[in-house]
Amino acid sequence: MSTTPSQLDAEALYQTLVQQIKAGLQGATEVALVGIHSGGAWLAERLATELGLAERLGFVDVSFYRDDFSEKGLRADVKPSQIPFDVEGATILLVDDVLYTGRTTRAAINELFDYGRPARVLLAALVDRGGRELPIAADFVAASVELSKQENLQLQRADDGRFSLTVVHA
Repeated sequence: MSTTPSQLDAEALYQTLVQQIKAGLQGATEVALVGIHSGGAWLAERLATELGLAERLGFVDVSFYRDDFSEKGLRADVKPSQIPFDVEGATILLVDDVLYTGRTTRAAINELFDYGRPARVLLAALVDRGGRELPIAADFVAASVELSKQENLQLQRADDGRFSLTVVHA
């Protein structure tokens, strides 16, 4: 579904994403969730509860795996990656909030393979904003939106766990 930035109801998009994932994972075995810090991690936490996969939930921070690490440097809020299950042979649902260039996804896949060789990696994103620089596409995506290069989408999580999306101008 193509959406304008003003129509981005993060909670409604999340429900759309949940339904897609539930339908798409039917029959899949050894499913595990891996959220990309930070927005993808928030989504993965909530998905794990809804899908009954709390024991198969992990997180990655791709800061050290990015191909632009030398240009951007290290953020102050780097989190340790945590994958407390066996990746080998698993169906991994990689979760991110916004899919843009594909570089974060590529970095996350590289990091996943340091933990083992999954049978399959699927990608879920709340929003696809286009602008791909790498041949990466989400298997599950709630909405597509077009933004200028000077705009970014930022996912926030309230104290009660509800999500909201904001367009931030650089």
